[in-house]
Amino acid sequence: MAIATTDIASLPSKEEAVDMVPANLQTATVSLDLVQDLLASLRAVYPNRVLDECLKRAGIVKEFVDHPASRLTHDQLVNLYKEVAAATGDEMMGLWSRPIRAGALKYIVRAVLDAPTISVALYRFTQVWNLLLDDYQLNLAQGESTICMELIPLSPDTVANRFGHALMLKLTHGIVSWLVGHEVPVHKVVFAFPRPSFAADYSILFPAPIEFEGDISRISFRSELGKVRPGRSAADVRAFLERAPRDWIFTSFHEHALRLKVRELLYADLRRTLSEVAHQLHMSERTLIRRLQDENLSFQGIKDELRRDLAMLNLARRDVSLAEISYALGFSTPAVFHRAFRHWTGMTPGTYRSAQQQLR
Repeated sequence: MAIATTDIASLPSKEEAVDMVPANLQTATVSLDLVQDLLASLRAVYPNRVLDECLKRAGIVKEFVDHPASRLTHDQLVNLYKEVAAATGDEMMGLWSRPIRAGALKYIVRAVLDAPTISVALYRFTQVWNLLLDDYQLNLAQGESTICMELIPLSPDTVANRFGHALMLKLTHGIVSWLVGHEVPVHKVVFAFPRPSFAADYSILFPAPIEFEGDISRISFRSELGKVRPGRSAADVRAFLERAPRDWIFTSFHEHALRLKVRELLYADLRRTLSEVAHQLHMSERTLIRRLQDENLSFQGIKDELRRDLAMLNLARRDVSLAEISYALGFSTPAVFHRAFRHWTGMTPGTYRSAQQQLR
């Protein structure tokens, strides 16, 4: 469903629109379905009140959770991770057969810190985790062109926890990137489960092609990365642990997915038309439309996704009115924004804002 917007000429300037959200803030959201395996694991082990309190502390409206189109912001996902880990005393939040006690990540980071190369660091990473996991084994496979971290089930009857697999592979990427000093490219990510309805969200987490129904879940990097010498010191450890997973849960890359390339250009200027975006991407309008259609996407759909995400971020603020948010996002009237947001989330903007503020 395309949402009607105002005429391009009446949109705010690029500077005014972008000022609504700080440029360095992660603006993408992920489907709540992405974390449903986590929520199910928690409900199976802990009382509902524990999960409800974690959701509240993470800034997630409980009523919002049940809506089929629910999305989580970067901050909400980070806060949910932190709150659940603290409440359960399990740094992997009930995703594995054995709890990963508080402090495990600290010892893993210390184990890899003084490794002479990234390959050695990854090998040490597997050795520590394999002392902690009962249901899976981490294995480092090194080939001529790639190095690969594999998540191997120890029983053929093991059912993959999709969020658990994604978090383990993402933690691998996060630690390697931290050791190097910047986010590193990923060659490929493969998951050992069928393609889920929220598959598009994985491009927000991993800067790489994503494949499903593999024999095992794994993340691979170019072999050259394995020879790189880590550049971190013991003084850097505390900040990494305190901020986890804020700095590594979402990728900062967008070149690996056409949807994210288009989104990046629109984030810089919401007034950009299909023609302007196609020109920026060095392709014709027809080619851009066709390539988006091949991925079951549309230009207007990507623009509406971006506006939805920016709306959710800004509604959590108290210093901007609904009318200001509506105008900055290109809606002709607050009423049109009201209808669009209700379509996206099942809540009106005012209800969502009130619920967010009650959580504080």
